[in-house]
Parts: sequence; C-alpha cells; structure tokens
Amino acid sequence: MKKRKGFYSISVVAKMFSVHQQTIRMYEKEGLINPKRSDGNTRLFSEEDVERLEEIINLTHKMGVNLAGVDIILKLQKKLGKMQQDINKLFKQLDGDIVTQKEALKAGIKQQVTRLAVIKNDKTLASNIIDDIEFEDEEEKQVKKPARRTAAKKAGEKDALMPNPGDWEIDYDDE
Repeated sequence: MKKRKGFYSISVVAKMFSVHQQTIRMYEKEGLINPKRSDGNTRLFSEEDVERLEEIINLTHKMGVNLAGVDIILKLQKKLGKMQQDINKLFKQLDGDIVTQKEALKAGIKQQVTRLAVIKNDKTLASNIIDDIEFEDEEEKQVKKPARRTAAKKAGEKDALMPNPGDWEIDYDDE
C-alpha cells in the first residue's frame, strides 16, 4: 500500500484499512491514536498516525488482541524503545571510558618501561617494548578492532578474543 505524504481524513484512512470509520473513532476514544484536528475539528491523520493505526488493526483483527492488550503492547513498545536508547547511550559512554582508560594505561606502561630501562641501563629494552605498544596502536587503527598482538601471543599462547566495543549497539526491533 503506497501512502502519500500529508494528512488524511478519517474516510480515506478507513478505506485504506477496510475498516469502518466508527472503529477508528473507537480507537481514538480508547486513547490508542490521537490524530490532529483542523480548525473545523476534522480529524487529520499523519503518516505516523496511519502507521500506528495499521499496527493497532494488525493486533486486533489479525492477531486477536483486545484493546486493553493493544494498549499494553503499545506502551511496552514505547518503554522498550526508550530502554534501547538508554542502553545504546550507556554502551557508547562505556566505550569512550574504555578508550580513555586504555590510553592512560598505555601512557603509564610507557613511563614504567622507560624507568625500568634507566634502572637496567638498557635502552633497547624500552625501545622494543614501546615499539610493540605503538605497533598495536597502528594495527588497531587499521583494523578498527582491539589489538590482538599481546605479549602472551608473542610467546606462543592464544589470547581470548575480545569483543569489538563498536559492535555493542543493541537493536531490539524484530524488523
């Protein structure tokens, strides 16, 4: 079904979904839809109103859900959408925090390695370790995944796969 942009009258919307106008008025009375009104008090259905009405009709006519159930489903969908946004925002914030902490740890490691090299009087040790850290930074930027070349891996041990924090966004929509 192709929908044009703009507003629709109740008669047009009723024809779109093959329902009686009184059915649409009942959905409005129950608070399931809230179309705008013109100066002459005519109902004006926006694209969003039509999409919501389509969902309501699908739930009631095709799935057999009563109006109280539809109301609960729509409210839960709204809450779920809000929770999804909050979780995604939290993941982005945590990802930023991880990057900040990682940079601080790398700076601390470089500082400690330099101190160790001074104590041991071995500048090549510090240079090699710092080069390895910088190599991991470059590898991470190129692949855009967490660096997997660690000291344990260099020694021949397998290290655990780390999830990519950029993939943490969760989408609960089934569509």
